[in-house]
Amino acid sequence: MTNIIEQFKLNGKVAIVTGGAMGLGQAMAEALAQAGADIVIADINLPLAKKTAQKISEAEGVKTTAIETDVTDPEAVNQMADTVVEEYGKIDILVNNAGMTINEKAEEMSYENWKKVMDLNLNGIFLVAQTVGKIMIKQGYGSIINTSSMSGLIANKPQEQCSYNASKAGVIMLTKSLAMEWSKYGIKVNTIAPRYMKTELTKPFFDEGGAMIDDWMGFTPMGRPGAPHELGGIVVYLASDASSFAQGSVFTIDGGYTAL
Repeated sequence: MTNIIEQFKLNGKVAIVTGGAMGLGQAMAEALAQAGADIVIADINLPLAKKTAQKISEAEGVKTTAIETDVTDPEAVNQMADTVVEEYGKIDILVNNAGMTINEKAEEMSYENWKKVMDLNLNGIFLVAQTVGKIMIKQGYGSIINTSSMSGLIANKPQEQCSYNASKAGVIMLTKSLAMEWSKYGIKVNTIAPRYMKTELTKPFFDEGGAMIDDWMGFTPMGRPGAPHELGGIVVYLASDASSFAQGSVFTIDGGYTAL
């Protein structure tokens, strides 16, 4: 049996992280780099992606690349994947993380906003998974880690976000479907379902507090938001050989919110 610590190491692996320039994506990219993986930051914000890639490279001593990528554009996604294969020769890990939310009442939400959320959160996840999946099928191996949300399992309150909830539920079922279809090719497909994380963007919101924050924390047994680095352990586990029998699973990282 291989030493368990050795199973978590990612030396020589190549990982793409979409939406990896900041927030949860950046934290997961940093964790993968700390485990030894070379990192590709695929993000629509190229200047910030370059800054993040450079920071990771300098801190962890791994090779990094930043690629401007609109995950809702099939041509851009294909070009990104081709660039990675040309530069690195393979793709071992995909962290499919790009996403957004719009909080609006269902009866007032414009169809344009509904489509905007679905296009990024679900269609983008599919496009990147499909494109990278074709490469992994040829390789005969790979690990795809989709970022969903606890909102794909429950309807949040008090905020009204039906488009976000529906899109993340779609990511969960897409993950299960791809796992079912691609197991025979040696590809793992799993999803991380976090919620209420204090990132650089949300920190002022949490610090200000208020009734909604009080509600959120009241519904969370641990009584606090998560920190982005707390996704590091699970993403390294799913990317590594340590998770060799994990397939089509939802890993909820929510401080106990969905346990209630």
